[in-house]
Formats: sequence, structure tokens, C-alpha cells
Amino acid sequence: MKNSHVEKEKVLAGITAKSEQSAESRVDTATNASSKAEYGMSAVEIAKRYALFVVSLFISALGVAVTQKAELGVSPISSVANVMSIRLSFLILGNWLIIWNLVLIAGQIVILRKKFQLIQLLQIPLSFLFGYFTDFWLWVIGSPELNGYLTRLAMVFVGTAVLALGVSLSVLANVIMNSGEAFVKALSDTTGLRFGNLKIVFDVVCVLSAVGLSLVFFDLSIVGTREGTVIAALTTGFFVNILLRLISKPVNMIIKTRPAGHIS
Repeated sequence: MKNSHVEKEKVLAGITAKSEQSAESRVDTATNASSKAEYGMSAVEIAKRYALFVVSLFISALGVAVTQKAELGVSPISSVANVMSIRLSFLILGNWLIIWNLVLIAGQIVILRKKFQLIQLLQIPLSFLFGYFTDFWLWVIGSPELNGYLTRLAMVFVGTAVLALGVSLSVLANVIMNSGEAFVKALSDTTGLRFGNLKIVFDVVCVLSAVGLSLVFFDLSIVGTREGTVIAALTTGFFVNILLRLISKPVNMIIKTRPAGHIS
């Protein structure tokens, strides 16, 4: 088990380094969301960006639901909620994701105090949307008959790719961070430590917390956090990098508004 934890930490380090720059960019943009002048954006473009972010949540939720149905573990950020949904099944995964995200938002407020910016409260309705979207997709998928381990493994890869598409669209929307990244950014701003290093620690703590809860809840058995968690950690950044190269130009053409008087 100890070797497995070390392996997960190394894997998480790889994708975190790739996501650090885009995450920092998203929080800087979100911080100034109340000032259109600083953006240089029209109201229409801002509306398009938030609409795109909602779409990204809808797609990301599908990825989480597909991965969860494979029963091989979910991404590190969702791992605690996944274990709780298995043990306390009166609330399903989406409900526990809402609770987990609200805990992270409360953590930001405690850490930042007066430095917490009101625009970040948008994380609250967006967290509820993500939870509801996840529950919707879990209901749509239902209880598929999965014949064999390879089928489950394929579902993990498909779900991770879909999740990466949602993450890519949220990067392009560039309006606000999800609660997990925002929590890590709050820690980084307060302590002065690098975002990427803290993100590694945060992901590892999430996984170890999920494993610890599983050991307590399921008689020293690990449930809900398995190789799928490692696969998601290893491949999400890879998929995001590929997808951003493929979709950045067409998506930006849709969401960006040309200034008045522009002649092509």
C-alpha cells in the first residue's frame, strides 16, 4: 500500500506541473471579473464565456459519472466524495461533490479572510450546478452491465477524456476557477509557496483522505479509490494538452467579440 501511495504522488506531480500556468491565469481573470474595462471585453463576450463555463461543467460531470460507473476510482479531487457516496448512499455522488466543494469554498474564506473577493462566491452556484449535472448523468447512465475488467478500464479512459474536454473548455472560458484550484491558490497566496507544489500536496491529501475513510468505513478495505484514480491523474493533463491544441482556435472564434468598427 505504501508503494502505491508513492506511485500516486509521482503521477500527480506530472499533471499538476502542466496545469499550473492555466490555473493561475484563470484565477487572475476571475479576480477582475467585475471590471469589463480591465478585461477589454463586451458584456456579450463575458456572457458567452460564462455560458461556455456552464457547458464545461456539464461535460466534466459526464466524465466524472462515466468514470465512477467503472468502479475503478475517480479523479483525486472527487475521491473523498466518491467514498462518502458509497458508504453513505442516501446521498449520491453529485450531492457529496456539492458538500465537498462548499467545504473548499469555506476554507478559502477562512484562509483569505478580508482578501477573499466576492466574485469568488460564484463558485457556490457553479458547484451546485456541477453536482446536479453529475447526478443527472449518473441517472442517465444507470447501472450498465460491465463484462470484464477491460471494459471497466476502457470506461475510465473514456470518462477521463470527456472530463479533459470539460476542463479544456473551462480553460478557454477563462472566467473563474473551480473550488479545488481556488482553495490551493488561496493557500499559495497566503503562504507564498508555489501553486504547483501545493497542488501536488492537495491531490495527495485528497487521495490519502479517501483511502483513510475507506479503511475506516469498510473494515480496512480500500473502496472507491483504485487504479482509475491513478489513470485519471496520469492522463487528464495529457488529454487536456491535446484538446486545447485542437479546439482553442474555433472556440475562441465563437466567444470573442470583435470591437465596433473592426474591418476584417
